Amino acid sequence: MSAIELAKHILLQLGIVLLIGVLCSVVAKRLRVPDIVLYLLAGMTLGPATGNLISVPAAGTLNQLLLTFGASYLLFDGGASLRFKVLRQVWITIVVISTFGLLITGALTVAAGIVVGLPVMTALLLGAVIASTDPAALVPIFKQVRIRDRVAQTVMSESAFNDAMGAIATFAVLGVVTGSGSFSLLNSLATLLWQAGFGIAIGGAAGYLACMLIAHEKFGFMREHLPLVTLMAVIGAYLAADGMQSSGFMAVFFFGIMLGNKESFGFTLDTHEQASLDDFIGTTTLVMRIFIFVLLGSQVDFALLRQYWITGVLIVALFMFVARPVTVFLCAGADRRAHWSVKEMLFMSWTRETGVIPAALAGMLIGLKVPGANVVSAITFIAILMTILIQAPTTRWLAGRLGLLEE
Repeated sequence: MSAIELAKHILLQLGIVLLIGVLCSVVAKRLRVPDIVLYLLAGMTLGPATGNLISVPAAGTLNQLLLTFGASYLLFDGGASLRFKVLRQVWITIVVISTFGLLITGALTVAAGIVVGLPVMTALLLGAVIASTDPAALVPIFKQVRIRDRVAQTVMSESAFNDAMGAIATFAVLGVVTGSGSFSLLNSLATLLWQAGFGIAIGGAAGYLACMLIAHEKFGFMREHLPLVTLMAVIGAYLAADGMQSSGFMAVFFFGIMLGNKESFGFTLDTHEQASLDDFIGTTTLVMRIFIFVLLGSQVDFALLRQYWITGVLIVALFMFVARPVTVFLCAGADRRAHWSVKEMLFMSWTRETGVIPAALAGMLIGLKVPGANVVSAITFIAILMTILIQAPTTRWLAGRLGLLEE
């Protein structure tokens, strides 16, 4: 296929995805469900294994570009919605549940895998891959369903912070499984501190610089180009952190926090400028949600799902109804300063969608031809389908029953 024909084919694919996404958005609004649910279903219906209308290879450059930038921008948007006042109240819970909580979830998932008959090494890989929550799934849900601030901000922050922890755990277990390394708690902690620390430092620097360029009285010469500054800063923060072997996702998340709290540093925008910036970010995040979840749905391997669906459903059910609640009640319950209520902890126990990042880790294992990678990939997709198709649509209902919805 010539370059021009390939370009036309890619353009057609992107146009189809956007058209499907817009239609799903309209329907989702009428049904009052998170739009990512319908995006995922649409992708599964129209992917190569079914309708064959959408075909973007998971390992292809286009897919990786959309997933990387899309997840980064959604994390930036999530960070921009957080407030220092709330984070100061719940930071202990966020740190504990993002680190020790991930280890607890992973260990209980490993135990569930062994109970249903998975080999120990495969169960270890599975526990590491699906233990982390997914910001690309959670941030859009909390943008559409208004939950009590401290609950929403805790869950969104957890999803950003435990991304690095999940990747570290996966690589540590991978080294043991393949015999190319041995597990070291000190090395893992050092890696985590490096990834998180430099990610936060780079994101903080990018955020402060962006605030100064768009909102400083004297040096804000980029005030007329607010959207472009956010795009450049998201890309720059991610690449700078990634180039220093730290967490790019952490960097863009913290950049968002800095921009969302710019008033704390003496930077302000007038009402019109802020509204214009909010409109741009809202439109861009909508486009990124469409691409991420339609493409993710189109890449579901139904043959693998059929092969492992019984094992997968059992493990994911234990994962959802045992591992997550135990993790939340142990980690949040230990934070006496936050005074979490039982209702708040029940809600957090139900909100931990699996999505893009676990799927990427599972795909990496298949690419490396790790023993048991097919099983891990199949059960990871079952976890994605079950958590997004069961938990996401019931988020509003559960929050209402528990009295956590905000007007």
